[in-house]
Amino acid sequence: MNAPNTAPNRDLREIIREEPLMRSRILDFLADGPHTVPEIADAVGAPTHEAMYWVMGMRRYGWVREIKDPTPEGYFRYQAAKKEPRP
Repeated sequence: MNAPNTAPNRDLREIIREEPLMRSRILDFLADGPHTVPEIADAVGAPTHEAMYWVMGMRRYGWVREIKDPTPEGYFRYQAAKKEPRP
Protein backbone atom coordinates (compact mmCIF):
# COMPACT_ATOMS: atom_id res chain seq x y z
CA MET A 1 0.00 0.00 0.00
CA ASN A 2 1.40 3.42 -0.87
CA ALA A 3 1.85 6.13 1.73
CA PRO A 4 0.27 9.30 0.33
CA ASN A 5 1.23 11.39 3.36
CA THR A 6 4.94 10.73 2.81
CA ALA A 7 4.93 11.26 -0.97
CA PRO A 8 6.59 14.49 -2.05
CA ASN A 9 4.27 17.05 -3.59
CA ARG A 10 4.98 17.46 -7.27
CA ASP A 11 4.05 20.29 -9.57
CA LEU A 12 0.48 19.88 -10.81
CA ARG A 13 1.58 20.34 -14.43
CA GLU A 14 3.97 17.40 -14.06
CA ILE A 15 1.20 15.17 -12.67
CA ILE A 16 -1.23 16.10 -15.44
CA ARG A 17 1.45 15.61 -18.09
CA GLU A 18 1.83 11.97 -16.96
CA GLU A 19 -1.84 11.07 -17.61
CA PRO A 20 -1.22 9.68 -21.12
CA LEU A 21 1.58 7.50 -19.68
CA MET A 22 -0.54 6.25 -16.80
CA ARG A 23 -3.67 5.68 -18.89
CA SER A 24 -2.69 2.21 -20.09
CA ARG A 25 -1.64 1.10 -16.60
CA ILE A 26 -4.94 2.29 -15.15
CA LEU A 27 -7.00 0.73 -17.95
CA ASP A 28 -5.12 -2.56 -17.52
CA PHE A 29 -5.99 -2.54 -13.83
CA LEU A 30 -9.64 -1.73 -14.56
CA ALA A 31 -9.87 -4.62 -17.04
CA ASP A 32 -10.88 -6.98 -14.22
CA GLY A 33 -13.69 -4.71 -13.02
CA PRO A 34 -14.43 -1.39 -11.33
CA HIS A 35 -12.16 0.02 -8.62
CA THR A 36 -11.92 3.07 -6.38
CA VAL A 37 -9.28 5.77 -6.78
CA PRO A 38 -7.34 4.54 -3.70
CA GLU A 39 -7.28 1.02 -5.19
CA ILE A 40 -6.10 2.43 -8.53
CA ALA A 41 -3.39 4.44 -6.78
CA ASP A 42 -2.13 1.34 -4.97
CA ALA A 43 -2.13 -0.66 -8.21
CA VAL A 44 -0.05 1.90 -10.12
CA GLY A 45 2.15 2.80 -7.15
CA ALA A 46 1.19 6.47 -6.99
CA PRO A 47 -0.21 8.79 -4.33
CA THR A 48 -4.00 8.88 -4.24
CA HIS A 49 -4.19 12.58 -5.11
CA GLU A 50 -2.18 12.01 -8.31
CA ALA A 51 -4.34 9.03 -9.30
CA MET A 52 -7.40 11.24 -8.77
CA TYR A 53 -6.12 13.76 -11.35
CA TRP A 54 -5.48 10.98 -13.87
CA VAL A 55 -8.84 9.30 -13.32
CA MET A 56 -10.71 12.61 -13.57
CA GLY A 57 -8.89 13.42 -16.82
CA MET A 58 -9.71 10.00 -18.18
CA ARG A 59 -13.33 10.45 -17.10
CA ARG A 60 -13.57 13.80 -18.84
CA TYR A 61 -12.39 12.35 -22.12
CA GLY A 62 -14.44 9.16 -21.96
CA TRP A 63 -11.79 6.58 -21.04
CA VAL A 64 -13.47 5.68 -17.73
CA ARG A 65 -16.87 6.17 -16.19
CA GLU A 66 -18.03 6.13 -12.62
CA ILE A 67 -20.47 3.72 -11.09
CA LYS A 68 -23.15 5.83 -9.43
CA ASP A 69 -23.47 3.88 -6.17
CA PRO A 70 -20.55 4.58 -3.79
CA THR A 71 -18.87 1.89 -1.73
CA PRO A 72 -19.77 1.60 1.97
CA GLU A 73 -16.67 3.74 2.66
CA GLY A 74 -18.07 6.48 0.40
CA TYR A 75 -15.77 6.04 -2.59
CA PHE A 76 -17.00 5.93 -6.16
CA ARG A 77 -15.78 3.10 -8.32
CA TYR A 78 -14.59 3.63 -11.88
CA GLN A 79 -14.68 1.25 -14.81
CA ALA A 80 -13.11 1.29 -18.23
CA ALA A 81 -15.43 2.68 -20.89
CA LYS A 82 -15.46 1.70 -24.51
CA LYS A 83 -13.54 4.48 -26.19
CA GLU A 84 -14.75 5.26 -29.67
CA PRO A 85 -12.00 6.44 -32.03
CA ARG A 86 -12.37 10.02 -33.16
CA PRO A 87 -12.88 10.57 -36.92
